[in-house]
Amino acid sequence: MVSAEHFNTTMIRGVGLSKSYGSLEVLKNVDVSIKKNEIVSITGPSGAGKSTLLQLLGTLDTPQNGQVVYGDQDLSKLNAKAIAKYRNENIGFIFQFHHLLPEFSALENVSMPAFISGIGKSEATSRAEELLDLIGLGDRLEHKPNELSGGEQQRVAVARALMNKPRVIFADEPSGNLDTENAQDLHNLFMRLRDEFDQTFVIVTHNQDLAKMADRTIKMKDGKILD
Repeated sequence: MVSAEHFNTTMIRGVGLSKSYGSLEVLKNVDVSIKKNEIVSITGPSGAGKSTLLQLLGTLDTPQNGQVVYGDQDLSKLNAKAIAKYRNENIGFIFQFHHLLPEFSALENVSMPAFISGIGKSEATSRAEELLDLIGLGDRLEHKPNELSGGEQQRVAVARALMNKPRVIFADEPSGNLDTENAQDLHNLFMRLRDEFDQTFVIVTHNQDLAKMADRTIKMKDGKILD
């Protein structure tokens, strides 16, 4: 039986998560927990189920079996509209290829999650400016993605993920498209955000330097957690 102390410190639980695509069983009855303020890395060979686990925990996909629970709220009991609202208000995402909207400025890209959640332009723009200044891009507010370096684009993506003050940020190979120096800068930014703002991160990565910097590493193989 799980102790009361465990529930006081655990923010996210995946319980008995299974996922198949056709006859391919990608996740096999996986149990996992994420604590508040943790940086957790998920590692393993290609096809281990890392990204699938990330998508299930981040509510981007639904398991065939099992539950995803945030605090004491079982998200499997919510309909699609309610889950989308919960995701926008509580979860941030960073992907390998940024997914910035090319026709919009850095400021507009960062503001987008706030606009979606119905926050007014003045309030959203003010917070976006603060976030871009925080990550060292206060002088690049009006630059579009094609006017920014790869490292700068990924920092804009980090600011966008932080926009709605999420409980957790999920990152899928966030430094996979960056050179060594920019990757290290990004990794250091994650640590800084955890230390200064109690931000929680769950990061799928093949980068061993990033995995070693994390508070905890979850190793996967063949759809299961090894440890």
